[in-house]
Amino acid sequence: MTAIEILGLVAGTITSITFLPQVIRIWKTKSAKDLSINMLLLLMVGVSMWLAYGIFQKDAAIIYTNSMVLLMGLLMLYFKFKFK
Repeated sequence: MTAIEILGLVAGTITSITFLPQVIRIWKTKSAKDLSINMLLLLMVGVSMWLAYGIFQKDAAIIYTNSMVLLMGLLMLYFKFKFK
């Protein structure tokens, strides 16, 4: 693994973690009323496209980052409907 690939994976990890506090807060408070459904749907579409791009390019950092963000986004979307 090259230094550039490590840099990409570390950057992806940091970017992905930014969603974790929001997911934890929603889970603890059992409230997602302030989350915009439109924002979540746009996020899912954009991240899915980045994930597809990463797969086609065989870029581990893009695949990893967008898989993690997609997972966090899906959790928030799930909570949005569960805690309605």
